[in-house]
Amino acid sequence: MHAIFIADAHLRRKDDENYRLLLEFLAGLRGSIDILYILGDLFEFWIGYERTPYPHYLPVLEKLQELRESGIEIVYFEGNHDFHLGPDFTGRLGVRVYPEPATVVLDGRRVHLCHGDEVNRRDYPYRLLRSVLHGRLIRALTRVVPPAVAAEIAERMGRKSKQNHQRRQHKWDYAALLRAYAAERFAEGCDVVISGHFHLPLIEGDGGHTLLCLGDWLTHYTYGEWRDGVLTLRSYREECRAGDRSNSAR
Repeated sequence: MHAIFIADAHLRRKDDENYRLLLEFLAGLRGSIDILYILGDLFEFWIGYERTPYPHYLPVLEKLQELRESGIEIVYFEGNHDFHLGPDFTGRLGVRVYPEPATVVLDGRRVHLCHGDEVNRRDYPYRLLRSVLHGRLIRALTRVVPPAVAAEIAERMGRKSKQNHQRRQHKWDYAALLRAYAAERFAEGCDVVISGHFHLPLIEGDGGHTLLCLGDWLTHYTYGEWRDGVLTLRSYREECRAGDRSNSAR
């Protein structure tokens, strides 16, 4: 089994570096892997409408469609910036969507997958917000609220969230939260835990168990690779730089 795991690209504009590099990365996967797992927040904001609501994301959707047509399965775990993904994903693209964490079996090992925003159970204000955003009311509002209005509201919320990011980093020990969450999953019989959300590249192994936090595609450009039961944390930017050095040396 050959699988790739990505999370937290927070794509905004087509001319952004992370947008360009992600399209390049996805194009390189075509026909070469079995499954692509997207563990949330691929987009800075996406809430599903009956028709494609955000034309600036069409290049990404086209790349995902090409991957599906090449025979790659795509599995999407909704994040806190992309939820109620809608028919573009489950219908036209044939993507399997999970609104909540789930455990899958890869090469005989139980792998727990999550976006990660549900890891910190003591962040009560966020847990309340998450329950609202993922609830039926927000889904119903897509029938009456225009996409542009929803995007503007999300932009304002995103600016406020970024202002509070430094405070949250000081308040919470992200690595400790992940380790505690993973320990619970290991006690339930899982062998591997893979998470996004925290923008923290981290891989640890102990006694046959592995914890992987995917980092992001904003500053780290990191992703996870599963090949025949072996899980690694890789950096696409470093791979690009190594390729440039190799070409310049010829």
